[in-house]
Amino acid sequence: MEMKVETEEQDQNYGEPRKYDPDFKGPIQNRGCTDIVCCILFILAVLGYVAVGIVAWSQGDPRKVIYPTDSMGQFCGQAGTPVANKPYLFYFNIMKCASPMVLLEFQCPTTQLCVESCPNISTTLHDAKRKTDSTKDPKHIKYYQSFCKDTPITGMSVPAILAEGICPAALVASKPFARRCIPSLSMIGEKLVIGNSERFDDGQGSIRNVKELVPGIKNATIVMEARQVVMKIFEDFTRSWYWILICLAMAMVISFIFIVLLRFLAKVMVWVMIIMVILVIAYGIVHCSVEYVNLKNKPGSNVTLQELGFQVDFSVYLHIQQTWLAFIIILAILELIIILLLIFLRKRIAIAIALIEEASRAIGHVMSSLFYPLLTFLLVGVVIAYWATTAVFLSTSNQPVYKIFNDSACEYSRNTCQPANYSMSEMKKKCPDSECLFAFYGGETPYHKYLIFLQFYNVFLFFWCANFVTALGQMTLAGAFASYYWAFRKPNDIPSCPLFASLGRALRYHTGSLAFGSLILSIIQLIRVLLEYLDHKLKGAQNKFAKFLLCCLKCCFWCLEKFIKFLNRNAYIMVAIYGKNFCTSARDAFFLLMRNVIRVAVLDKVTDFLLFLGKLLIVGLVGVFAFFFFSGRVEAFDPATPHLNYYWVPILTVIVGSYLIAHGFFSVYAMCVDTLFLCFLEDLERNDGSAAKPYLMPDSLLKILEKKSSRE
Repeated sequence: MEMKVETEEQDQNYGEPRKYDPDFKGPIQNRGCTDIVCCILFILAVLGYVAVGIVAWSQGDPRKVIYPTDSMGQFCGQAGTPVANKPYLFYFNIMKCASPMVLLEFQCPTTQLCVESCPNISTTLHDAKRKTDSTKDPKHIKYYQSFCKDTPITGMSVPAILAEGICPAALVASKPFARRCIPSLSMIGEKLVIGNSERFDDGQGSIRNVKELVPGIKNATIVMEARQVVMKIFEDFTRSWYWILICLAMAMVISFIFIVLLRFLAKVMVWVMIIMVILVIAYGIVHCSVEYVNLKNKPGSNVTLQELGFQVDFSVYLHIQQTWLAFIIILAILELIIILLLIFLRKRIAIAIALIEEASRAIGHVMSSLFYPLLTFLLVGVVIAYWATTAVFLSTSNQPVYKIFNDSACEYSRNTCQPANYSMSEMKKKCPDSECLFAFYGGETPYHKYLIFLQFYNVFLFFWCANFVTALGQMTLAGAFASYYWAFRKPNDIPSCPLFASLGRALRYHTGSLAFGSLILSIIQLIRVLLEYLDHKLKGAQNKFAKFLLCCLKCCFWCLEKFIKFLNRNAYIMVAIYGKNFCTSARDAFFLLMRNVIRVAVLDKVTDFLLFLGKLLIVGLVGVFAFFFFSGRVEAFDPATPHLNYYWVPILTVIVGSYLIAHGFFSVYAMCVDTLFLCFLEDLERNDGSAAKPYLMPDSLLKILEKKSSRE
């Protein structure tokens, strides 16, 4: 008796239970617009987002990312420009790239020109002049002049040419790498050489060792290596895109078949799914163990990941034991967690299966809901594409900035300058050996000063729009499944086209509520991004307290984001049913769940866990097939397997894509279960099972739930 009184007092703390209403027959049809202020704010924000995109597209130039830039700010090889037939960037003196300033400004303090091809011989300006004068054949100086500025050098002495900075003092045999001319270094035994020589003439009276080129090459290629990896990944996509699409189509077919089978064989499919997930993960452990054992006696396989460091060729990591050991540990922990959860939840699985069976019946009557995720994918794809395009154009909308580079001491060193009139300027007179060269893209106009805020706005609106699209899908599905639940005679009383009717209600009346919930979630996600940025910046900091505080903040906001997602999801269900504003709906949903907190923990979360296992199964099956196909482990696939730089690129793409596809299909189930669950809780409060107030939940599910309820 005391427990009953205590429970009633607790229930009263979370609002009054719903009362019986004979006129209530599901989602309210006569409703008004909600959260109008937030709707107007969202529309204005989207219009501002469009304006930012227009400004970015008018100011930006993605060629700055694709093409190398010479000392005059021209894009090498860009069609429609004076250097359209000169695709490669040539450095006058690549040894100057060893300067630490390269790492700060990403530009070598030496003249850079766009050229038709990289030099294939090592020579000097003195040698070219001497050979031309001795043989009376201009081909030597003509070839050399192709790596000089457009200024004529006929009749000029070598010292005068070098003093004017018209030509490089020497050419070093080079090869193109990421559209840049890099000295052709090679190894003969343990000697580093160019051609067959360890030394080269720098054209200024010194014989230099080839090793002196290495620091400059490393700094010159610090960004090019990453760009080269991107290019190789792009090549892999171009060679394997159709196979990736085939694998994703397989994932879609498997997901659809799985959903259809759930409709008719829910109990059998759930247990098959559980067993298959355990077997697939077990196979992963066995496969990783075999790879680990096979590498045991191979030289170099005992190198640790820390010793190996970051490698451009990611396949290197698959040739060391520690990588496979890490895979074994991760899979073993995942397997153990799943088995322990199944042991502890074995009595609850039957209840969750009954809820899934009812969800299957609901989806069977609203089959169009299975295809709704395609609309969500399309809208999210549009949001991602707009954000990415705007981000690229914003990041490339700077103007070329020129700075003074010099060999000797100069008070104007690294000052900005204008190349057009620099030769006549006072700075050139005081520093005669200095040059005004392109440094980087920037700008001092008001637009460029506030560019960081535009990028910030771009990220924030990306979160807001993406969350809005997701929320729209949740509210639409919730309204359709609520129409199914509250239909007294199924399927006769289910409204025609419940999904489209629910979508119309959500857009017409509740755009503001969708924007409100999405705004709250977006603010939290943006704060998490800022915390990750701060964490990246403070990695080298020695302040232990600051690291601990930042870690706590990241954990707190992660938990807050999960809670807000859960609250928003249930709030949208209540908005879809009753048509109230977001705050009222969120409060009603929260109080309803708190009045039935034990059922929430027992039913809703167990069902989510089972659906998650379904996603893992689909991803595992498609991922295993993709691994054997793209890695070339099966000889039968060899004729069709594309030649790839990194076979993990299509595999990871297939895994991520398969999860998104499976999540799209299972999200319909998850939303159906959540909606039916909330409706069931209200059903228990509104009705008592009598002839006057009958339950709308099927007898099979009601029997199981009530049996569980009696134990509580």
